[in-house]
Amino acid sequence: MSEIGEGIGEEPGKEFAELAARAEKLDAADELAAKRAEFVLDEVVYLDGNSLGALPAKVPGRVEDVVLRQWGRLRIRSWEESGWWTAPERIGDRIAPLVGAAPGQVVVGDSTSVNVFKALVAAVRMAGEGRDEILVDATTFPTDGYIAESAARMTGRTLRPVTPAEVPAALNDRTAAVLLNHVDYRTGRLHDLPSLTAAVHTAGAYAVWDLCHSAGALPVGLDEHGVDLAVGCTYKYLNGGPGSPAYLYVRRDLQDRFDSPLPGWNSHADPFGMRGDFTPADGALRGRVGTPDILSMLALEAALEVWEGVSVEAVRAKSLALTDFFLECVAAHVPEGRVESVTPVAHGERGSQVALRCEGAGDVMKALVERGVVGDFRHPDVLRFGFTPLYVGFADVERAARVLARVLAEVP
Repeated sequence: MSEIGEGIGEEPGKEFAELAARAEKLDAADELAAKRAEFVLDEVVYLDGNSLGALPAKVPGRVEDVVLRQWGRLRIRSWEESGWWTAPERIGDRIAPLVGAAPGQVVVGDSTSVNVFKALVAAVRMAGEGRDEILVDATTFPTDGYIAESAARMTGRTLRPVTPAEVPAALNDRTAAVLLNHVDYRTGRLHDLPSLTAAVHTAGAYAVWDLCHSAGALPVGLDEHGVDLAVGCTYKYLNGGPGSPAYLYVRRDLQDRFDSPLPGWNSHADPFGMRGDFTPADGALRGRVGTPDILSMLALEAALEVWEGVSVEAVRAKSLALTDFFLECVAAHVPEGRVESVTPVAHGERGSQVALRCEGAGDVMKALVERGVVGDFRHPDVLRFGFTPLYVGFADVERAARVLARVLAEVP
């Protein structure tokens, strides 16, 4: 029997039987269970959707049509006849309800890093010359920090890294903009977007949020909470595919003041006029730059169809139930002292992942992957498991904890 078979295919022992039976009942009652059939999956327990989402089943056929018919036969005509030209805002409107935004405020294109740069520099420009400091989440994904440092140099501002908990006390009349992550990529901690945004606004500054680890996993409420600018990737919980284009949210009442540091012909009010001077387009289209990546963008559009008929609230409820059940299974069966959860227990502070600190985490994750449980490793000692409610079930959770327990019993 293969090692994947040994990890996934075997029946649970008596010590796991009760949890396995509960998992079966939870899966039978799961209102999202049918969504699993809309993805290309196998017997592997895939808990790395917080790095790369699984392939939605409609995407291969759609990409084939884009390549063979739209590009192959229609060629240049597809910019109009196939809707290529309007794809960035059309797909943005499909993402908008998943992040709590009304139409006309989200545009798709470029990478998360590029959009962070656009948003942060635009926020500083809106804040004006009297505000000379940028606050950045000290625990952020490294690229956000690199971009923030570059934006500060370019705009002549001072960059001050602080933890999200330190933001309210760090704000003052010098603060121009604050760049924060909604969910910490290492620990899965969910930061308080409503209260932190309100604190930033009270100080007269602008809030820029990175939603990479929250969009598609939990309610965000951009409009409800008055977020100024937000960015996010689409290849994690939105399942858009490797390197799929990111998105930029610009709150409607700020759009006429959004001064992008990367003006391009696609964001010009008259893109085909080929004028020497730049006049920005109206609305969120100011966030466009150059020619959009049509192949990746239309693959993303197909991927987003799995969200039809799904509420983000139902996704969040299942996410919390999955992570609760995983923590319970781990506590019940992993040898005491072998792992420590660094993910908050409180629902209001948890994203859709569980991070376990573990000695020899790199080797442990390799062993898990060999046995058909795919998570990922974060230096120096973290096992990271992401739970995508559209295709992860409770039986997957029980199996993952069971295999983890057995790996830890074997790995020194």
